[in-house]
Amino acid sequence: MGMEREVELVAFRRELAPHFKELNEAWLEKYFTIEPKDVEVLGDPEAYIINKGGYIYFARVGNEIVGTFALIPEREGVYELGKMAVKEEYQGQNIGNKLLQYCLEEARALDAAKVILYSNTILAPAIHLYKKWGFVEVPMGASEYKRSNIKMEHVITTK
Repeated sequence: MGMEREVELVAFRRELAPHFKELNEAWLEKYFTIEPKDVEVLGDPEAYIINKGGYIYFARVGNEIVGTFALIPEREGVYELGKMAVKEEYQGQNIGNKLLQYCLEEARALDAAKVILYSNTILAPAIHLYKKWGFVEVPMGASEYKRSNIKMEHVITTK
């Protein structure tokens, strides 16, 4: 114990946009390839996410931004959890856990009925984390990204 530092979750501000891009590009370059859609969204998250009624959050440890995710409105009552990334040197430190917990709290606060996500089964730790938080695999349908080979959803139980 004792090593775990305080993780603070902060909402999107324009000056944090470069972190959103860097954190996502790092894992995309490691496991996949950056697709044209990524270039658009990561290059202008305000236009593609925030201005469309979406939300972006960051995990901060001390003064360092170490993780991020977006809640992107898909249709009435449904948000997509997208662009979740944790800095490599901070992986395995429970930050993904905190991001997911916060994501589901925010979705509930937004009165979302469900949160969906697209991922790839090679990202075993991520898939494991999603399952732990109650996401279940559902039929794939269409995805905007070639790398996606699994779709999951979490139905939010209303009070």
